This record gives sequence, structure tokens and C-alpha cells, in this order.
Amino acid sequence: MIRQIGYVLIVALLLSSCGAKKKRSTHRKGAPTISNSDRTPTSSPKENTDETGLYPMPEDTGRFERFPISGTQDYIETFAEIAQYEMRAYGIPASITLAQGILESGSGRGELTLKTNNHFGIKCHAGWQGEFDFHDDDAKGECFRKYNHPMYSFRDHSIFLSTRSRYAFLFNYKRDDYKKWAHGLRQAGYATDRKYPQKLIALIERYDLHKYDEEVVENGLSTVRDTKQYEVFTHEVKKGDTLYGISKRYDISVEELRRLNNLNGNIISIGQILNIRRAQ
Repeated sequence: MIRQIGYVLIVALLLSSCGAKKKRSTHRKGAPTISNSDRTPTSSPKENTDETGLYPMPEDTGRFERFPISGTQDYIETFAEIAQYEMRAYGIPASITLAQGILESGSGRGELTLKTNNHFGIKCHAGWQGEFDFHDDDAKGECFRKYNHPMYSFRDHSIFLSTRSRYAFLFNYKRDDYKKWAHGLRQAGYATDRKYPQKLIALIERYDLHKYDEEVVENGLSTVRDTKQYEVFTHEVKKGDTLYGISKRYDISVEELRRLNNLNGNIISIGQILNIRRAQ
């Protein structure tokens, strides 16, 4: 079980029963306007996994949850199970997810992570409708995504890699081949550090993170992804759109739409940008 995350899920459910709190704004003077009202509401999980097989996200009450992590081993124990669920759903090796999280977040103790719950250094990019904060990285005052709970960061990481064409070739690798994944991430431009692959591999081997890949594969996940080629694009929600209608329009299941867009329900908002992926 995930001791810290399980505790926060319980707290979130208790808070939701008393009425959701008003969402706090992270907007700063001169920053682009992003309306929180445009974000898709989330529902609290009822079971361990939903019908799409995903790990359920905690209800977003608007409260920023802080996660004190004592060190790298504590980080691994806290997030390993989530990384495995993401591997089952999206095909990204759990070892890679954990190693990236450790490296990018400073084992959950880095300055950016402490103020944003962003564990993977994912920047705002065009179309980001969520909360954000600024942090000095390659340039001064860059915009980074902000999450009220770390689990949203892990899910967004999976969606980020699986819906962008420049990372598509990674999914042709065996799902437990962490070395190819590490080098492929650098090749695709995830990081500018030339030693990024070596750093990921060193973390995986030092902390034996590949055992989490092996556990998932042993439980029935094929190491080889299907060879279908996919077209990836976006759809802006218009008045009258429904998730079911969009699924029929693009010949994609509602479950797949929800998975690609981190939706716990079928509620969507006008102006919302949805990721679409369909076989060519």
C-alpha cells in the first residue's frame, strides 16, 4: 500500500464530504490568464481502480497537498505502486518513471516540486489549462505546471509522453528495456543534459528499480507493444459536444478518451482541449 498517498486520499474524501473549498489562484501579475472554471471537475474514486484500469485520482478539492519525503528510498516506497499502475495503463517502464521522478524532483525535495507537486519538470506548453508557477530553469522565470496532488503529476507525465509524436518511437521498445528508454528520452529532447540517460540508468541500477518493471511484466503485461501506427492530434470542445459524440466522431472509445485526458468522469467544458489518438 502507499502509506502517505493513502492517508491523503482519506483526508481528501473527508474534505469533499464537508463541501469543496474554493480553488486558490496561482496567477501572478503579468502572467497569462488561465481560468480554473475551465478545468474538468473530478470525482472521488469508489474502488481501487476504475473501469479503464487506471489508478484513481484523488478528488481535486483545490487544496495543495504537501508531501514530506525523507529521501530517495522513501520516495521509491511512496510512488512505486503508482509508477506500476501507470506502466500497465500507458506502457512506460515503471523504472523510468521512478528514475525521472527522483532526478527531476530531487527525490521529491527540490524547490520546484515543493511548490508545485511537479515531479517531472514538465513546463506549461501551449494549451495547458491548469495551474502553474514560475521557476528558473534553462531560462529565468519559466512556466511550469502545478498540481494540487503528486498523483496528478504522475498521470500527466504518462499522458505527456504517450500523446506527443516525438516520443512515439519509444513505445516500439520493449516495455522493460529501461536502457533504450533512457537514451530515447534524451534523443527525443526530454532533457538537454547530455548525461541524462546515464543518470537515469545509474539510478535504476543503484536502487534496483527495474524490479518494478519485472513485477508488472510477470503479471501479464506483454513486453512488446502492438505495431499499430497512431495519429495524434487535439480537439477543442465546442458547445453541444459530449464525450460520447466526440468518441463517435473520431472512432475512439470513451474509455480511451478518458485515459488520454486524465478524466475521471464524462464531464467536459467548452474550450477544453482534448488529446485524440487513433490508429492510422
